[in-house]
Amino acid sequence: MAEAVIEAKGLVKKYGELEAVRGIDLQVAPGEIFGFLGPNGAGKSTTISMLCTLLSPTAGTARVAGIDVVHDPARVRQKIGLVFQDPSLDDQLTGRENLEFHAFIYSVPAEVRRARIDQMLELLQLTDRASSQVRTYSGGMKRRLEIARGMLHEPQILFLDEPTLGLDPQTRRNIWTHLNDLRSRTGITIFMTTHYMDEAEYCDRIAIIDRGQIVALGTPDQLKAMVGGDVVTMTSTQLDAAAEEIEKSFRVTPTRVDGTLRMEVPDGKKFVPRLVRELTVPVDTISLRRPSLDDVFLKLTGRAIRDEEAGDRDRMRQMASRWMGRRR
Repeated sequence: MAEAVIEAKGLVKKYGELEAVRGIDLQVAPGEIFGFLGPNGAGKSTTISMLCTLLSPTAGTARVAGIDVVHDPARVRQKIGLVFQDPSLDDQLTGRENLEFHAFIYSVPAEVRRARIDQMLELLQLTDRASSQVRTYSGGMKRRLEIARGMLHEPQILFLDEPTLGLDPQTRRNIWTHLNDLRSRTGITIFMTTHYMDEAEYCDRIAIIDRGQIVALGTPDQLKAMVGGDVVTMTSTQLDAAAEEIEKSFRVTPTRVDGTLRMEVPDGKKFVPRLVRELTVPVDTISLRRPSLDDVFLKLTGRAIRDEEAGDRDRMRQMASRWMGRRR
């Protein structure tokens, strides 16, 4: 790996007796799209907040763009862009006015300010709506404007917290077209959180965090290889009896997930017909598929990804307010 543009060593964050982050070690290479995944309360938002200087670590070190986040947070903030999960645009201003305000806050030189704004509007395909009030924008347009705003001061790293939350699948794909184009044109490093597993496929590497620690790190293909073979899911009116018989007769240990039995088998095409033929309890439905990142997450943590709880969202809203207050 090239010299890391983001590096954390033994990063810890405690709230009294609660240890929210428990010794995170990670490195992110320049130009990489790095995904951070974890269930509610796992510590991913806390970790990103420390990297973005919104929270101070209890122990350990972190360097972003080669700068210590504790010793020189103001310089770190000049090197990064940040797109929050919740909207933070002024919807009474036009798209251009939002960018002009951000450029002023970040001290973008007046002689290059207009050209920089025009460049970002064109790159995110917002030029034709630059003079419209943001309140008239669609959800996808607002997100693109926030990304344009985060890029305006030419940061080395763009942090995205759930960048496509609440957007429809087509708009999500469009956002990722723009993000990949952005990376190709500028070489920017992107550090993101998401609970959309299909979205995580866009990442070069993914870190899965659980109970404040990274439990797996690798490319999407490397992580999916941790799940053995194929994934078979079935439902039955007699799940307990089915699970007991499968374990005894088929030498496979099923896992209960949301009213189903989930099994990992080496060769699903052979296993499924035998299961249907030989199982003595009724099978209502059965499916076979290749492993996904959802399966990896479930295997490592024992639970599926869910939307962040309201408390987590509230904390991030507070952090967003603190961030903007520091810039004014």
